[in-house]
Amino acid sequence: MTTESTAPPTVRGDGRPPVLTIKDLHVYYGNIAAVKGISLEVYQGEIVTLIGANGAGKSTTMRTISGLIKPRKGEIMFEGTRVSGMRGDEVASMGIAQSPEGRRIFPRMTVLENLELGAFLRKDRTTIQADLDRVFDLFPRLKERVSQKGGTLSGGEQQMLAMGRALMAEPRLLLLDEPSMGLAPVLVEVVFEIIERVNSQGTTILLVEQNALAALKIADFAYVLETGHIGLEGPAADLADNEDVRNAYLGLA
Repeated sequence: MTTESTAPPTVRGDGRPPVLTIKDLHVYYGNIAAVKGISLEVYQGEIVTLIGANGAGKSTTMRTISGLIKPRKGEIMFEGTRVSGMRGDEVASMGIAQSPEGRRIFPRMTVLENLELGAFLRKDRTTIQADLDRVFDLFPRLKERVSQKGGTLSGGEQQMLAMGRALMAEPRLLLLDEPSMGLAPVLVEVVFEIIERVNSQGTTILLVEQNALAALKIADFAYVLETGHIGLEGPAADLADNEDVRNAYLGLA
């Protein structure tokens, strides 16, 4: 006669507090509510993804975490410190770096100059070369184009540069906003492989993606944003099997 296992369910973070906590976040553009009371958590070592349609509030959430937008209400805590309301440079100095939607590289600066700007706020100047070597290991194509102007790179190369620039800040939390946007399918696969590799090296990642299938494949936990609020949340594998998610985002029903 067999007995049922009494092992407790897996606990996110193994009982440790989350690296990032968002509670009841409200963000407005003028009188228009873009984010309507969302709450979420990201734990050390995780890839957490926010998926949802255009206009759901994904990028607004990321920009608010980064200090580029001030919330009207709610709280953002990073490693026990309240960062909601801080300036963008203050948030960056705390250990949060963002690779923004649309890449936003400096087109007239070289690849190397773009990467060096990512390390602008760092005080440990002696380890910058090691991190530059790490970026070139992750993105060999950038090393081949180290003296090339950023604006002359292909879309995929510019995305690699945006991610590399964020990594040069040596972040403990990396925010990736639509890294697959506008890329050919073969490059999307490459970018997501690199995201997994960066995470395996110890960087915690919050990922915003419209390519829900790719995001759910690599994420540990997922939140579905629906017009400014969270409609669903759970382990990424569970959401990938959820019929509503499959109908709305994956096209697999």
